Amino acid sequence: MNPYCESLTSYKRRKTIEVPIGDLPCGGDNPIRIQSMTIADTMDTAASVEQAIRMIEAGCEYVRITAPSVKEAENLEHIKKELRRRGYAAPLIADIHFTPNAAMLAARIAEKVRINPGNYADKKRFETMEYTDSEYQAELERIYQKFSPLVKICKEYGTAMRIGTNHGSLSDRIMNRYGDTPLGMAESALEFVRICEDLNYYRIVLSMKSSNPQVMVQAYRLLTERLIEEKRKPYPLHLGVTEAGDGLDGRIKSALGIGTLLEDGLGDTIRVSLTEEPEAEIPVAKMLADRYARRSHKPTKSITHYPVNPYQYNRRTTKAVLTVGGLQHPCVMIDLSEKEKVTPATLFALDYKYSVPSDKWTIGDRACDYIYLGKTVLDFEIPGTLGAVYDYETWLSRREKEHVFPFFTTAEFKTKKIKSTQLNFVRVTAEELTSDFIEEIKKDPSAAMIMETHHPHAMPDLRQMFVELMNSGCETPVLIHRRYEVSSAEELAAAAAIDAGALLIDGMGDGIFISCQNLPPHKVNEISFGILQAARMRISKTEFISCPSCGRTLFDLQKTTAMIRARTGHLKGVKIAIMGCIVNGPGEMADADYGYVGAGPDRITLYKGKEAVKKNLRSSSAAEHLIDLIRNDGRWIEKTEK
Repeated sequence: MNPYCESLTSYKRRKTIEVPIGDLPCGGDNPIRIQSMTIADTMDTAASVEQAIRMIEAGCEYVRITAPSVKEAENLEHIKKELRRRGYAAPLIADIHFTPNAAMLAARIAEKVRINPGNYADKKRFETMEYTDSEYQAELERIYQKFSPLVKICKEYGTAMRIGTNHGSLSDRIMNRYGDTPLGMAESALEFVRICEDLNYYRIVLSMKSSNPQVMVQAYRLLTERLIEEKRKPYPLHLGVTEAGDGLDGRIKSALGIGTLLEDGLGDTIRVSLTEEPEAEIPVAKMLADRYARRSHKPTKSITHYPVNPYQYNRRTTKAVLTVGGLQHPCVMIDLSEKEKVTPATLFALDYKYSVPSDKWTIGDRACDYIYLGKTVLDFEIPGTLGAVYDYETWLSRREKEHVFPFFTTAEFKTKKIKSTQLNFVRVTAEELTSDFIEEIKKDPSAAMIMETHHPHAMPDLRQMFVELMNSGCETPVLIHRRYEVSSAEELAAAAAIDAGALLIDGMGDGIFISCQNLPPHKVNEISFGILQAARMRISKTEFISCPSCGRTLFDLQKTTAMIRARTGHLKGVKIAIMGCIVNGPGEMADADYGYVGAGPDRITLYKGKEAVKKNLRSSSAAEHLIDLIRNDGRWIEKTEK
């Protein structure tokens, strides 16, 4: 039914072969491994060693180090010797781009090498050309000749290899036959897998990374299916959202992409790519991995027909009920039901601002659509774009007010005669979603479901409910509701990004309703909009695609990212990539509108799409040139103080 996934209704990790990586194997029955990458200059042995130690002591199991040329590959030996001398045995992974000679040297030193099939034996020219079948085959034979020496060295030294495809650095050959697609990403890796297997080499880990979680998820699923179709070995998978950025947004994007796949049992080692110190990535990765180490195997109801195409985004068809469902963007509901009193100031934190002189509300891009008040009664007029949602009995006393809607239990919805003529929210669990109830709610044009679960496997249980609705032809819109008891924004972001985001990324859901009384409403609101943006469902602010820095980085990436974010963070819908070097330059920033890329010490090149438009600018003036570029395209707006 779904070859990429062993179970849609319970957690069952995909069974892979075990790949030895030093003394810490990956895949098989081993736990999900945690890794990160140093950002120190690889030629600075002392700095690289100290950073690796901080990573290891934070819980990093595999240490990745860039080796862009032969000299860095050679220095891996000094780094490794010093780490071993100081009692640290974590396997080292040499990260290779463009340079086969560096890879072949590193394979004799490190326990694992990572190569990118898009640039290991190919140069990315962004050329348009048509390949005949014979020309394509000739290209594959050329790749075989360039790649096979590395495979033979890895066999000789017992070195593992990650074949890591990146969305934005596919070869011209792949681009012109498959396009910049998840299928192209999968085929790019498979070309190299076929060579490895032809040479009887199987110490392989695979990855399909993208800064777009939707593309990333689809690519991993396709790759897994293709491995089965071609009867190849089930190799372990390395999961990661590349260039996720920093702060809460970076954590949400990473959790959504990685967590969606972990939910379906895919993933054997993970790296959370943040534009922060590498040791800051480890707790986030551990939080994700630990979620599945503790998983029970209690299944939800079985699914006999899955009406979702897991390899292509299609939003579930729903009817529009006021501002919920249909072709409208997904809405956000915020829980204020446990507040003793809600005042206009409460709404200020939810991106609504009230001006006393003009007696008007100003509505921001991250203003929620509904507030759930339970039994808490408002004593002021709310903005016209905001809906107040009350428990049914409280709503009865308020129903003459504008923008006021009831919140029903399923029992109330079945028995109460008085309802809103515009919009009625109905809370439903899997146990309550009977065929009779589905038929009843289908007939009500004013109903919208609040779907929730208490099952230990929240996402599969909610997915099963969506499947029942879809298979019954029910087009009632649905808000995904989850209640959390966590006490940190990071924990909430990770959990909600997986539970709700994994459904949204497959087109299921017309909004989200996150309840967490341990955190202030503005933080829940921020996370809610962050999930919708990461899932590419509702763009409410600038999107920054920022690489996590490494030894190749040619400027202070964290400081520069913060500076550019401060200058351009108000440009809703604009995607800006900030890349440390040419390796993570025009290819890795894939679908960004503008790129800020290190071209040399104190030198920046600006890109518009994949075209370099301003080269070798001084770092001190590059941000101004970026703003001029955006302004000349008519996409700049002046920042206003709120």
